[in-house]
Amino acid sequence: MCRPSATFAVWSSAWLNGAAASDDVLDALLAWGEAHDVVAADAAAAEAFALPLAFNRAATPVQLLMALRSQGAKSLQLVLPVPGDVRGLGGGGPFTEAALRAGDAVVLADPGFGLVPEPIAEGLVRWTVYSLSSPARPEYVGLAEAEHGLTDAIRASAGALQAADVASDRPGVRAELSAHLRSRPDVDWPAGTPGRALRVLQRAEEIAAILVVASSDDPGGALSASATTLRAQALRPLSDAVRTARCAAVNEAVRVFAEQTAREG
Repeated sequence: MCRPSATFAVWSSAWLNGAAASDDVLDALLAWGEAHDVVAADAAAAEAFALPLAFNRAATPVQLLMALRSQGAKSLQLVLPVPGDVRGLGGGGPFTEAALRAGDAVVLADPGFGLVPEPIAEGLVRWTVYSLSSPARPEYVGLAEAEHGLTDAIRASAGALQAADVASDRPGVRAELSAHLRSRPDVDWPAGTPGRALRVLQRAEEIAAILVVASSDDPGGALSASATTLRAQALRPLSDAVRTARCAAVNEAVRVFAEQTAREG
């Protein structure tokens, strides 16, 4: 499924650029938790965003939005890091470690900060603001390139699975896919979000559901350790393509909202 950072990046960018109300941002975040709070990871982030340090009384998402505006932020970039691929995080340090642990993050390249969401209790998501140890410049990937990447990765992964002899028909696979898709949080997007970005996101979500099913063993059966390794290797390009497509779609939506304000200005 797409991640809390994707929701926050798009909705907060819409709000910063006058395309959504602050209540709309808060409502959208409810898909990921009944409550959200905000802390700073270090003194620089605490001072810049007027936020409490971790282990103190947390601030609210509204305070975070106001801090983003006071910092002059106009857009935020989604990053979905995995071990071995930390592009866009601005080097190592606490932010990179936290982003890898969570699997998603938001980067504010110009002010030089990053945000990481983590569930810390039932229904509670904590957003932590980090100052970046070095400049972060998330890689730009266009929607056309991301779409082609998904198509190519599907083809490559299917061929690799067949070559490794770990692909097989599976009874009830359609029901499994439908159940997984229904279990995802019901995420809304702001009015004005580009249609093509939404289509790419939808395709990425559908392929992500296929990945979940393809990565699991048949009910009542199991692959050998070597076959499991081959399967993971075959599916890795598809997983990478899904991450790239999600980031491309979200970051394109963010760019469109920012450019609307620039044109109006």
